[in-house]
Amino acid sequence: MTTRFRYQTALAVLACLSLTGCSSEWRLFDPKGPVANDIMWLTLVSAGIMLLVVVPVTMMGFIFSWRYRRGQTDRPYDPYWEHSNKIEAAVWGIPIAIISVLGYLTFVSSHELDPRRPIESDKPTMIIQVVALPWKWLFIYPEEGVATVNEVAMPVNQPVQFLITSDGAMNSFFIPNLGSQIYAMSGMENRLHLMADEPGVYDGMSANYSGFGFSGMKFKTHVHESEHAFEQWVSDVKTSDQSLSSESYELLRKKSRDVPPMYFSLANTLLFSEIIDRYSGSLGQLSKRRLSGSDEKTEEASVEKP
Repeated sequence: MTTRFRYQTALAVLACLSLTGCSSEWRLFDPKGPVANDIMWLTLVSAGIMLLVVVPVTMMGFIFSWRYRRGQTDRPYDPYWEHSNKIEAAVWGIPIAIISVLGYLTFVSSHELDPRRPIESDKPTMIIQVVALPWKWLFIYPEEGVATVNEVAMPVNQPVQFLITSDGAMNSFFIPNLGSQIYAMSGMENRLHLMADEPGVYDGMSANYSGFGFSGMKFKTHVHESEHAFEQWVSDVKTSDQSLSSESYELLRKKSRDVPPMYFSLANTLLFSEIIDRYSGSLGQLSKRRLSGSDEKTEEASVEKP
């Protein structure tokens, strides 16, 4: 065995080991919910259809190189050949068929897997508000009156609507085992419907680079085996001695890295809409002042001054 061959073999082994370490879990191909399951099969079917082109073309590359190699004299030689109906039919017909099938799958799946489309279930949809803060995730449960940082929980087989925004840089909310990722942007409310059909703890992350502490912007998704277990979790969170109000939120929104899970009782149920209003511009601030009645007071004060 030559030194060069040994060196190449060692590099190949190291490359395989590094790839194994980067993906010890097949999250995208280990779905734990109906949305993730549909996405996995759509990915596999699309990849399989595209391989109908890749595999034959790759094989033809080897076959033609061998069949028409230099020195091969027992094959017919036709330097004036210029057209073949069979080749034209294959070159144009197969891509048209593949694009037609992929286009149909894209059209159907775009509607069926629309993140804003509610999941059909005999249970009411649960609402969780999500705020992407500087390198941590805030989850607000307005109906349960609690909030958490870098930890989210839900009962199994419970449809959940995530209302997602950002109080800073743009991020991407993603729980690979449950399905679609969607962007979190300041001043906007995005919506994502997910459901878990198997209890467990699944990783969540930001799939969009957002600065120095991006690598620690991760959270755990706890899927409880029953509604009772989830209610017990909510009761435990409510016993926290920390309360999430508008004042305490100002401390939470400061930049911090690798933040462990935190629990809060929710003092301000309108906090999520207030966070969006920070970036809604003059029109949003004007609407907010009108709703609170502060505009009328301002106008009255301006009349009294002269």
